[in-house]
Amino acid sequence: MNPLIECVPNFSEGRDLLKIQQIVKSIESVSGVKLLHIDSGADANRTVITFAGEPEAVCNAAFEAFKTASEIIDMRTHHGKHPRIGSVDVCPLIPVRDISMEDTVKYARKLAERTGNELNIPVYCYENAAFVPERKNLAFCRKGEYELLKQKLSEQKPDFGADIFTPETAKTGATIIGARNFLIAVNFNLNTKSKDTASLIASGIREKSQNSSGAKLKGIRAIGWYIADFDIAQVSVNLTDINATPLHRVFEETVKRARQLGVDVTGTEIVGLVPEKVLLDSGRYFLLQTGNENQEYVSNELLLQTAIEKLGLNDLSPFIPNEKLFERKMNLTPDRYPQ
Repeated sequence: MNPLIECVPNFSEGRDLLKIQQIVKSIESVSGVKLLHIDSGADANRTVITFAGEPEAVCNAAFEAFKTASEIIDMRTHHGKHPRIGSVDVCPLIPVRDISMEDTVKYARKLAERTGNELNIPVYCYENAAFVPERKNLAFCRKGEYELLKQKLSEQKPDFGADIFTPETAKTGATIIGARNFLIAVNFNLNTKSKDTASLIASGIREKSQNSSGAKLKGIRAIGWYIADFDIAQVSVNLTDINATPLHRVFEETVKRARQLGVDVTGTEIVGLVPEKVLLDSGRYFLLQTGNENQEYVSNELLLQTAIEKLGLNDLSPFIPNEKLFERKMNLTPDRYPQ
């Protein structure tokens, strides 16, 4: 079978529908890619687009999207809740089928080099595509965000592209490109409007913090924010290693810490797509918690519905499995599911 990769670029535009449509159109103009999901947020002023296909086609589509974004997004006037460093803040490539991480890294670096050379955008390579250990960490690459980009370019030269702050660079900002495994982005909804409370919860669950038992939640990045769209505070979390720390584990720890602060988690919002296995594992876990240990004959649909109910995935809007599960969007058979 042909190799398959996923691409999830994050654009610093979540309010202007016409601009978002222009970016989407540039992706769809490349044959051989399948658009899977578009997730925009006005408060974050950010759009996450998911598409997949054969590596060459995906990289060409990503480049066309970068080009469009650099033309229509002006970082000098950009404001939003989410951390960002440029018009295309971050763009990971994810191996899905019949391709190694090593080969995915080659494609990511090739895309980064083309972006730097042809668009003159400063590019930092991160995660598995990083050239230096410090840049494996996305937060390190993004530190200081757009506002301190001029200083960053002088102190930490990008891997490709412009290395000085010019009017052109001021408009586009920088871009972070890399290769990684599947990452799950979720927001846990709180019954409070307090950003400070959400931030305290986030500090207690992310990997660099320790919870009350002294253990760490491996691969967890988290921040707290207030979202005016829903008039609530959220704990925004990235799960970078779903095998080490499953979604239900993060959910329960967030619930625990929220209750310690006198608030409740009302539900979960998944940003973009999620591998079906993540929710099946959560469904099994929650069934075991209710005393249902005989799961030999439990259907996947029941496991999914259990996860949807227990995680509160319908809290803000209906969770539709056929629209949110990666495998179903790609029409992958069970033995070809990403791990």
